[in-house]
Amino acid sequence: MDWQRSLLIGAMLVVLYMLFLEWNTFEEAHKPQVDSSMVEALVADPETPVLSSAPEQSQSGELPEVVDSGIQESVVTAVQSNQGHLVTLVSDVLKVVVDTRGGDIVRIELPQHLSELDDGGSPFILLNRTATTTYIAQSGLIGANGTDTSSGRPVFTVKSDSYTLGEAENSLQVDMTYQQDQVEITKRFTLNRGDYLMEVSYLVDNQSTESWQAGLFGQIKRDSHSPQVSSGVGMSPFLGAALHTNEDNYKKLDFKDLEKAPFKDSLIGGWVSMIQHYFISAWVPDQSAENHFNLRKLGGQDLYVLGFTSPQISVAPGATGELKAAFYAGPKDQYRLEDISPYLDLTVDYGWLWWIAKPIFWVLYHIHGVVGNWGWSIILLTMMIKLGFFKLSATSYRSMANMRRLQPEMARLKDLYGDDRQKLSQETMGLYKREKVNPMGGCLPILVQMPVFISLYWVLFESVELRHAPWILWINDLSVKDPYFILPLLMGASMFFQQKLNPTPPDPMQAKMMQMMPIAFTFFFMFFPAGLVLYWTVNNLLSIAQQWVITRQIEQGSGKK
Repeated sequence: MDWQRSLLIGAMLVVLYMLFLEWNTFEEAHKPQVDSSMVEALVADPETPVLSSAPEQSQSGELPEVVDSGIQESVVTAVQSNQGHLVTLVSDVLKVVVDTRGGDIVRIELPQHLSELDDGGSPFILLNRTATTTYIAQSGLIGANGTDTSSGRPVFTVKSDSYTLGEAENSLQVDMTYQQDQVEITKRFTLNRGDYLMEVSYLVDNQSTESWQAGLFGQIKRDSHSPQVSSGVGMSPFLGAALHTNEDNYKKLDFKDLEKAPFKDSLIGGWVSMIQHYFISAWVPDQSAENHFNLRKLGGQDLYVLGFTSPQISVAPGATGELKAAFYAGPKDQYRLEDISPYLDLTVDYGWLWWIAKPIFWVLYHIHGVVGNWGWSIILLTMMIKLGFFKLSATSYRSMANMRRLQPEMARLKDLYGDDRQKLSQETMGLYKREKVNPMGGCLPILVQMPVFISLYWVLFESVELRHAPWILWINDLSVKDPYFILPLLMGASMFFQQKLNPTPPDPMQAKMMQMMPIAFTFFFMFFPAGLVLYWTVNNLLSIAQQWVITRQIEQGSGKK
């Protein structure tokens, strides 16, 4: 009995410890102060040769070191910036700000996602360039006739400083033009209704007498500032780069990894992204071409570049050509990401138990499609999981009930043979055999269910669908802690009552540990997402009902005997 109880306590502690570790995977990073003069100057990486106009260099996989367009304040206006100015593109789900110097995306707001859940909440800002932070998406042309080199960026002309998707329109198309001698280059942004994926293309009209050659590059430039704001015990999820490689369908590289060494790879298709909790930005180049990916830190600065270069194309005199890629900036909607590019949906990172978590989310997603509330969806999912483990749980509860029934006899054996541990062990095992009780019966079923608990934790934590999702009354956001700690207290109370249905450990130290478990779990669950606490509370209540019925049946059966 002692070793079985120790194993059960250990299993519960392992669950709590694993959840706590996942909740504090990375330390909270502070926002660094970026020297604006460094960003405005030429970004030169001494370890990476700057791409010039030589055509063979554009196939090396290196990304161009380009001159940044300067730093803007967070308020978006048509401010002049080193010969360029800002242009605003607005769809129903995106507000994109583009600098005409280079055609860089310097700010993206998500109107459908608030930064804070309150009446006056402003749109969530994913990309932004301010006096203290840098997170932008750049693209351009490199190679023999490239427009983006270490000596400068092209300044595009545009007819207006503001474009908005009309109510009757399904797409918004904005053209910016640049005249390169006798070659007219149009950089086109296309935003589609209801979609966070925008198309970025270069249309080349070669009216010269010579062939025109260049390749497309796209890159995300970011400093290491963390968007997470938390105090006390809080989750700091993964923040960094992720991409599809020849070796791994999903490879993560945090800022420390890129400080140690750059990462390069080449493959057909592919994608490169910057991920944070709930949101992602990603370049998706031509999926039919062999693209070169290069991720690195820029010199001694707090700037990181994640990007790709595509093969050069050749446009004959008097002909036209096109280079294109796609840029996604928005929530980690795994079903939309799955449609965009293979394995991009893996950025919704469920950990090593993804093969359990994905089906759980699929069921949760479809339940929500019927009931329309994520809180009730979690409750129904909990009931379904409990039903799936019904027989296994029943085996566990019967074992616990039988162990509880044998407690008086086990106490008597301990009084008789307390000084002879070998004799006590023999008599105890004999008692189990006579009564046909399996001491492992109460522990193994719980261990089997642990992967489901951990998987559901990741589903509730990683799913952007639960961000700012209300349930009832005081629960306005299932993705954050209960503001009044009501659910954690209910969970602790349910755990306390469930403990009363279990046999009391004969060892006083184990008994004290079991008494402390509800208090410890309540404390830690105060900082967990309300959705996870809701699941655990409902699961406990269902377990109490099932265990109470089984215990009563066994006790009544024993009384008749």
